[in-house]
Amino acid sequence: MTATPSLWPSPNPTLYGTTHAVSSGHYLASSAAFALLEAGGNAIDAGCAAGMALAVLHADEVNFAGVAPIMIRMADGATVSIDGLGVWPKRIPADLFVREHDGEIPTGLLRTVTPAAPDAWITAVRDFGTMGFADVATPAMRLARDGFAVHPLLADGIQKRQSGYRRWESNAAIYLPDGRPPTVGERFVQTDLAQTIQLMIDAEAAAVAAGGDRIAGLEAARAVFYEGEIARRIVSYHEENGGYLGADDLAEFRSRYEDVVATRWRDFTIYTCGAWCQGPILAEALLILEEIGIDGMPHNSPEYVHTVIEALKAVFADREHHFGDPRFVDVPLDRLLGDSHIAARASAIDPQRAYDGLPPALFGESQMLPDAISADEVRHIGEGGTSYVCVVDRWGNAFSATPSDGASTSPVIPGTGFVPSLRGLQSRPDPRHPSGVGPGRRPRLTPNPAIAVRDDGSVMPFGCPGGDMQVQAMLQVFLNAFHFGMDLQEAVNAPRFSTWSFPNSFAPFDYLAAHVFLEDRFDEGVYAELERRGHDVRRWAPFTRDAAAVEAIYRNARTGFLESAADPRQPAQAVVA
Repeated sequence: MTATPSLWPSPNPTLYGTTHAVSSGHYLASSAAFALLEAGGNAIDAGCAAGMALAVLHADEVNFAGVAPIMIRMADGATVSIDGLGVWPKRIPADLFVREHDGEIPTGLLRTVTPAAPDAWITAVRDFGTMGFADVATPAMRLARDGFAVHPLLADGIQKRQSGYRRWESNAAIYLPDGRPPTVGERFVQTDLAQTIQLMIDAEAAAVAAGGDRIAGLEAARAVFYEGEIARRIVSYHEENGGYLGADDLAEFRSRYEDVVATRWRDFTIYTCGAWCQGPILAEALLILEEIGIDGMPHNSPEYVHTVIEALKAVFADREHHFGDPRFVDVPLDRLLGDSHIAARASAIDPQRAYDGLPPALFGESQMLPDAISADEVRHIGEGGTSYVCVVDRWGNAFSATPSDGASTSPVIPGTGFVPSLRGLQSRPDPRHPSGVGPGRRPRLTPNPAIAVRDDGSVMPFGCPGGDMQVQAMLQVFLNAFHFGMDLQEAVNAPRFSTWSFPNSFAPFDYLAAHVFLEDRFDEGVYAELERRGHDVRRWAPFTRDAAAVEAIYRNARTGFLESAADPRQPAQAVVA
């Protein structure tokens, strides 16, 4: 379509470069990645550096020992994903939470799965990067050691979750210095985390000094975390405090290479991660909307918003009823993305009336849904949620990663500065659920980095934080850019809407049924018409982080420019050359 006038200006314009570009959830992470690009590193080196830096800069939302799903597309077209996702300990009883915790996943050590992020970053650099661990980890180490200025997002997150941090002395020591939440502009220091990263850097240096090559150095850095001093601290704490994570769980863990899911949409191939996360529903939503036909619907009109919300309900239903760890459950992904199912989901959408709640499965078993509640009844402030980084280098390699895990609902291991991944809070307590708890099983992950490739050779890595909002925001930004023809930054800036008509992916899995939230930047008639169609409409503040925060880089093969966007809903920044 013809590009529209700039309707959604913000302080962030689209940045254009010709050599390389990075966009991430914090400007200092982008700066770290850019420095490596300028030093000759490739997109994978730079992306991993930014990802580790985000674990310091977004310390309440990204954990150094959390999750880090990664997608890489090399200049030759090879596209891979690394799950960067831990598994439940071998010795945890599958029925533990049903039998002993009233079907709840309590806060604390019991929600721990194997920490995956350090291994994921090292795996990516080892197999696709050019640098060593010290090169990519030193920016994070320095930020942790020397500190950085607290930004409003960090200050607000810690303030909201301070009761969680106060549960454990080791958490409070980091997140509540002087016994209180830090304020904007104060220096935030993470000394123990800096020492942890330095241990890994020193292990690499020792291996190289002993004659090892780059790969040996990376493996030595990994080994000190998963088999050495850091592992011993993790295991000792679990043994002393009733946790299940054992030495063999850590020593035997490796992030998995998983097939990407390639889906055609117009002249694009959309690459998403597999059904071990929610990634494929992004492609499914695009297919359903294409089947319905959204041509002629004005942008963010009541008709358009209603149609997209109902399509999202359909794909969230398929996520709820079918998705789980494909190593343990049969996820019928080919059928879910097939023409017949897409047509059936599209035909079930009433163009004038909202579906009341989450639709059932169209085949197989429908999962039992929790009782619906109002947004006013949500039980607690949830765990902090995620950041994102994308990079495209001078050779045309593209990197997309969504690191995550907070630190307010499980203890920091004393002396380490991190919480081993608490991502177990995304498994269902009942092991019979497709994404249920079980030894060796992965939780169904919300973080889902993506890459879109156009038939003309253009490439766009994109993604965002936001839990269940991630796919919703990514879908809207993608359509803003490639259906409505907006400039990339304008596509990011545009007001967003959402549905919450599904069990939340995070314990305690609140189900808000007919609720929709819209940023308070729509025409007044949109809210009224959505109410008339049966939606329970609530309003978000303009440019709220609750609407997620999308970063993207579009390597435009037609113009030769790298077009980069960073979401003003967080302290994100794109840097280009």
